[in-house]
Amino acid sequence: MATGTVPLVPLSDDGDKGDPTVDAALQRPWRKARPLSSAADLADRFLERAAFDRAPWLAVALAAGIAAWFALPTPVTWLAWLAGWTLAAIAAAALWAGKETRSYLRRASIAVAMLAAFGLALVWARSELVGAEPLARPQVSWIDGRVLAREDRPAEGRVRLTLAYRDAEGGMARKIRVNVSPELIGDGVEEGARIRLRARLMPPGPPMVPGAYDFARTAWFAGLAATGSAMGPVETIEPAPPGGTIARAQRALSAHVHSRLDGSAGAIAAAFASGDRGGIAIADEEAMRDSGLTHLLSISGVHVSAVIAAAYVLAVRLLALWPWLVLRVRLPLVGAAVAAGAGIAYTLLTGAEVPTVRSCVGALLVLIALALGREPLSMRMVATAAFAVLLVWPEALVGPSFQMSFSAVIAIVALHEAAPVRAFLAPREERWIARAGRRAAMLLLTGLVIEIALMPIVLFHFHRAGFYGALANVVAIPLVTFISMPLIALALFLDLLGLGAPIWWLAGQSLELLLAIARFTADQPGAVRLMPQMGWGTFALFIAGGLWLALWRGKARLLGLVASGAGAIALLFTPTPDVLVSDDGRHVGIVGEGDRLLVLREGRSDFARDNLLELAGLEGDPVPLERWPDARCSADFCSLDVVREGRTWTLLMARSRSRIEERSLAAACEKSDIVVADRFLPMSCRPRWLKADRRFLSENGGLAVVLRSETIETVAAGQGQHPWWTARGR
Repeated sequence: MATGTVPLVPLSDDGDKGDPTVDAALQRPWRKARPLSSAADLADRFLERAAFDRAPWLAVALAAGIAAWFALPTPVTWLAWLAGWTLAAIAAAALWAGKETRSYLRRASIAVAMLAAFGLALVWARSELVGAEPLARPQVSWIDGRVLAREDRPAEGRVRLTLAYRDAEGGMARKIRVNVSPELIGDGVEEGARIRLRARLMPPGPPMVPGAYDFARTAWFAGLAATGSAMGPVETIEPAPPGGTIARAQRALSAHVHSRLDGSAGAIAAAFASGDRGGIAIADEEAMRDSGLTHLLSISGVHVSAVIAAAYVLAVRLLALWPWLVLRVRLPLVGAAVAAGAGIAYTLLTGAEVPTVRSCVGALLVLIALALGREPLSMRMVATAAFAVLLVWPEALVGPSFQMSFSAVIAIVALHEAAPVRAFLAPREERWIARAGRRAAMLLLTGLVIEIALMPIVLFHFHRAGFYGALANVVAIPLVTFISMPLIALALFLDLLGLGAPIWWLAGQSLELLLAIARFTADQPGAVRLMPQMGWGTFALFIAGGLWLALWRGKARLLGLVASGAGAIALLFTPTPDVLVSDDGRHVGIVGEGDRLLVLREGRSDFARDNLLELAGLEGDPVPLERWPDARCSADFCSLDVVREGRTWTLLMARSRSRIEERSLAAACEKSDIVVADRFLPMSCRPRWLKADRRFLSENGGLAVVLRSETIETVAAGQGQHPWWTARGR
């Protein structure tokens, strides 16, 4: 036999005959394994070894599709996303049809592709259904409309009314939100009342500068066409119809709590009991925020879980005293039903805001698992809750509330599912002090993990990070869950008998302790660190790394550290903008000239000042340019030379709208690299690099300028052709 030849061996009737693998090898002996096929087999085996659980990743795929709609700029790219993922699902189904050896990969590919496409279609449809076209321009007009919602904010000295009315000019029904001074409102101005008032209205504003809060997007999904303030008294044409409503019950409960407890403690107790945060002093809110405890003021997971857990335990323990019922009914099932009713009632009473509803849905899933004897807290439960919320409110994905609450829960579940933690928490024979020590250590570790998980989200949305929040939460969360809220509930119950005063005093002392913890933590050096804007790409790396660490199993989960590490490196190298320009050109912030922010106008707008400080990553009061020794200011313009990387940049900024002789202005522009003005500048004004006048800013929005790299980031670049941006000025 010649070398290199392959002998042909006949098949026996009962041997290899009919084996597709052998038949294929004999029919195509010259073919080698295709790289794509080998990669698919490797991927399928990897998924099988990792005990791949599709449920959490299906929620991630849905979220990815929703996020893609917000991140991609135009309808063409949205359609391309839909077409690409739909074709990917079809290709996966056709390519691996009938190949059971790749069942994991086939099913995962089809499901992920379909949900990624569905997520984008879902939020796109939601935008078209609920979005409200904003007012074309600011206006002052008489409003005759119905009150949809009333929100009292005594700490801010105003009442917020949400109204529905018909526009007299276009005949279009609109929904607006108006701030009114309390002294301008009479009796009967509640939900359902018809009122008349004169108001100054503004279309919802886009981000002031790149990375700032996007109120226009929030208002679009809330159906708000404008916001504004009343310019005179509110006339009640038709009072609110008689009868009880949830909103009235909420206000009555809040008023009752305030009558029993005054000051900040009473305001926080009212927030816990009814969801009314309007009475909390601004200084106390800032202390709670800087200490990492502000989540306790918003009715969400901690509060809903505490109410449902208390109702479940009480129902099971009390019903266990009834032998007849114990012998005939499964008590966990009855306890779950009672707790579910308590949770739904508490959610409705506290306003049924999206975070509260989200927490209630998650808690109800836990109750269902308890009633069925399943594991109550798992990634599948978290994924189901996230899936349910995104189906109803897909726009919630890009808000900090959704991201922070689910990130915290995912971090808790992932931590407690880790093998070392399970071993650490496993029951054992030990003294009570050792058991208490283990639980305290676990509580501290959980707080640290949550703090790490939330830090990228907090930095992305609020440009600040707290470093002592984990320690503060170790004390504050048990204090609120096991002392403050039970005392408030007991005091409200005893008020029915007129015996609640002593319990209210105890509740007030516990809340004063909570505020003391917040103030002490917030006052520590380095408690809060401001950082400039984090880019979308950096944020996506953190989220992808965190999800991989939390949702994967085995050593492969450590690959998530690669993405998170890349995000950390990208964040460290993110440049701080040298110049920030607001969308109207009136506010300019200059960074890098000392340790404080230089501003063009001192102004009375806390909103503008806070936005510039946060995006610059600086603390302290800004310094007006007219007080800066290196600036040259007149009544109409300020000029400043800044040096970056050895190059001198000359900035010219308008301070007034007074008419300037054109030739003088043209000469000043010619000597400047950047010119900023809140008015239209003539064509003869030609700076060396950038002319940001009213025409330029109306098209591009606010600016963040990095002089070292000579780059300009605009608000328009981050908005694309989303409807809340393109609807401006129609």
